[in-house]
Order: sequence, then C-alpha cells, then structure tokens
Amino acid sequence: MTRQPISAVVTTLNNAGTLEACLASLAFCDELVVLDSGSSDDTALIAQRFAARWQVQAFQGYGPQKQAAVNLAQHDWVLLLDADEQLTEAGRERIERELRAPRAVGYRLPRQEWLFWRWVHPLARANWHLRLFRRSHGGLNDVPVHAAPEVHGRVIDLPAPFRHFGEADIAARADKVNRYSSGMVAHKRARRVRLPGLRMLLQPGLAFLKLYLLKRYFLNGWAGFIAARLHAHYTFLKYAKVYEAQRRERDQ
Repeated sequence: MTRQPISAVVTTLNNAGTLEACLASLAFCDELVVLDSGSSDDTALIAQRFAARWQVQAFQGYGPQKQAAVNLAQHDWVLLLDADEQLTEAGRERIERELRAPRAVGYRLPRQEWLFWRWVHPLARANWHLRLFRRSHGGLNDVPVHAAPEVHGRVIDLPAPFRHFGEADIAARADKVNRYSSGMVAHKRARRVRLPGLRMLLQPGLAFLKLYLLKRYFLNGWAGFIAARLHAHYTFLKYAKVYEAQRRERDQ
C-alpha cells in the first residue's frame, strides 16, 4: 500500500551547524521546505544541496513564522521539525508504515533531548510533541515562544522518536532561558496572568520536582540536575518578569 505524500517543513536562522543532519533525516519525504529568516552562514547552501524549496521571510514571531512555512507545503501531510532536530531511522520507518493507512489527523512524536554532554537516559520520560499532522485540519497556535500545531480531529501518540540537539553548554541554555522568559512576557496574554508574585514563589519548586522526579531526570546525573534547575529558573524568571511588567503598567 502506498503511503500518503509528506512535506517536511523547517524554519531556519544561521543553522549551518545542524541543518545538514536535519534535512538528511527528512530525505525520505516527498518535499523539503525551508523558510529562512535571514541567515548569514551556509544555511542556504545546505538547503540547496538537499534540493529543498527555499524561501526567505523576515521573522514574524515563532508561531507565524512556522505557519508561513507550513503554508508553503504542497502536500496535506506535514512533518514539522526545527533545524536543530533530526528524525531517527526508527522514527522514519514508523512514520512511513503509519501513513500507509493513517489512523488520525495528527501524531505526537517523542523527542529525545541532548543535555549538555549526554543524551537523556532511556528511562527518563520523553516529551511528546505534535509534529506530524494534516495541515487541512489545523495549524500553529499563537502561544508565545512555544508555539505548536493544533488540529481538529483525532490525535494519537506515535512511537517515532526524533532527536533535539539542544544547547551545547550551560551558558547557552541559561541565555535561552532569559530570552524565552522575556519572549513570554512580551505577549499581552501572558501579562494578564493572575497572582504572578505567588506563582513566582511556588511554581519554580514545582517545576523542578516535576522534571527531576516525575520525568526521572535524576537518571541523567548532574546533567539532569542542572537541566531541572535551569527549568525552575526559567519558571521563576517568567513570573518575575510578568510581575515587573504589571507593576510598570500600574505605575504609568
């Protein structure tokens, strides 16, 4: 039975270090779409080497930029990856088998994380993300920073893992935490959060426990501990910046 055609969609900005591995893992797809937001490195050359459809658009925000990339796809089924992610061989085989007779309009896939100097332990709980979906049934939401696809119809988990080559060191992760927390506060909806002071007090500890214990990051040694602490710090910064923004609005 022939599988449904797939468009692989990637957004980029100076991703020459990771894009080749990403596109190589997607070479089985019927179309490669790369939407760039102004790279100055070899990102364009790498995309051309894989015969990807290449377009450039000024960055519009995480959700709108990814949606613009999805809109460029020719096929209904879309596999959406970031430029620092790659599909595993097992993931490719599982997707190809599933799309011979799809059971849903969207699929959540498990993401394997790189933590500073190691891969997450196999027994740690993976985060599942909706990355394979029919674009005729939905698109990207407007959540700030962490925009993700949402579809109308059945969505199921598909054990088709993909890997995320995250920040190479602690400093890069800490910088991302600061940038992402600021990005969250820039959204008007985030600034309407109630009781940010109380959330700033309570939520960071809960965030640490959820990642370190419930998701078993303690199995990752010091890398897991550091990642959990930085996740808690992100939660703290997010609500601290909301509190600051609300004070400034009241003082105006």
